[in-house]
Amino acid sequence: MFESLIGFAALLTLIFLRVPIAFAMIAVGAFGFASMRGWDATWAMISSIGFETGLSYSLSVVPLFILMGNLLTISGVSHGLYAAANHLLGGARGGLAMASVVACGGFSAVCGSSLATAATMSKVAMPSMRKYGYADSLAAGSIAAGGTLGILIPPSVIMIIYGLLTESDIGKLFIAGVIPGILGVLLYIAAVYIATLIKPELAPKAENNEPFSTKEKYGVLAVLGLFILIMTGIYGGFFTPTEAAGIGAGAAFFIALGMGGLTKERLFSAGLESARTTAMIFVIIIGAEVFSNFVNFAGLPDYLAEWVLDLELNAYMVIFAIVLIYIALGCVLESLSMILLTVPVFYPLIMELDFGVEALSDPEAVLIWFAVIVVVVTEISLISPPVGLNVFVLRNVLRDVPLATIFKGVLPFWLSDIVRLLLLIAVPSLSLWLTGAM
Repeated sequence: MFESLIGFAALLTLIFLRVPIAFAMIAVGAFGFASMRGWDATWAMISSIGFETGLSYSLSVVPLFILMGNLLTISGVSHGLYAAANHLLGGARGGLAMASVVACGGFSAVCGSSLATAATMSKVAMPSMRKYGYADSLAAGSIAAGGTLGILIPPSVIMIIYGLLTESDIGKLFIAGVIPGILGVLLYIAAVYIATLIKPELAPKAENNEPFSTKEKYGVLAVLGLFILIMTGIYGGFFTPTEAAGIGAGAAFFIALGMGGLTKERLFSAGLESARTTAMIFVIIIGAEVFSNFVNFAGLPDYLAEWVLDLELNAYMVIFAIVLIYIALGCVLESLSMILLTVPVFYPLIMELDFGVEALSDPEAVLIWFAVIVVVVTEISLISPPVGLNVFVLRNVLRDVPLATIFKGVLPFWLSDIVRLLLLIAVPSLSLWLTGAM
């Protein structure tokens, strides 16, 4: 128990010293494991994890979905999604900010990366909002917040990783994120409406709808078709999530080709970026596995479960404590690292709790509900000061917008995320109803 606490302290120290988290987890996990089992067992454990992770069929879904997102990024479908959302919402006060949220939700659903969504949509949406006199705070805030939806709306790489860590059904995790994702979009729209109602100077009353070209319509239809293809294929039993990722990547290639955005240089760039991202994710996964083996062998998950049960704490008190830990960790860790580091510790504890709700009487339902809670908290951390990664990505793209202005702009969306989180905790059916219906 104490060995694992010392390990966490050492890991956080290395992170503050700017050691890459993957190597920090490998180093701490290796030294911790060796202190209990010896170096021969440690080298055998590390080599086994590296070999099995690199050749894992289940993890092949990760690079394929990443490639799909990168191909769609170079295809230019983001312009079509924004134009379509603007066509529907552009006439309302703050309509372009609402359109940005909807377009970010749609683009992130097929891109799967919050950071890539924020960077891409800032180039598409920010010029239009500035053209119509929007305050930089609301404009940047809507893009930064909208980009966070990418890790919840399926297909989600974070959900895939969670499913592999907890041995949950990835298809059920995907479908569980649909209603919370839609709820997030609706609450973000409500946040824009309330913000502009309180401060009308943030946005003009109405905007003229910009032209919606045939190419942009094709892009919207292509994205909708791709999403329907993936979800129908998985839940219709036509193919597995891994096969769906391959089909999605192939379809994204033809979408990019059809929209004229595919050149040799862009295709090489998409492939290279996919390889880099995949390598980064796999190294982090290996590091997390090494560190988790050390923590599990030290007995931390079992000790936490026994400690909580001995204290006879209410299950929801434990959930709120975990939420606070995630929000705090989100200030220093990016989303994937946070999931890989904490889920192996927390999910055994969650499985021991009695929530007293029929919807959570099944262990599988508890795992799926907890997945949604974890991902939503991770979304919140992406826009939480002082280290909201989406905010810093946007700051690098919009160099003339001060960091304080962007954080000010995300405040209404941060508050709406807190409301959504409380609703999802209080009403588990919001996450589980669609899963049960499927």
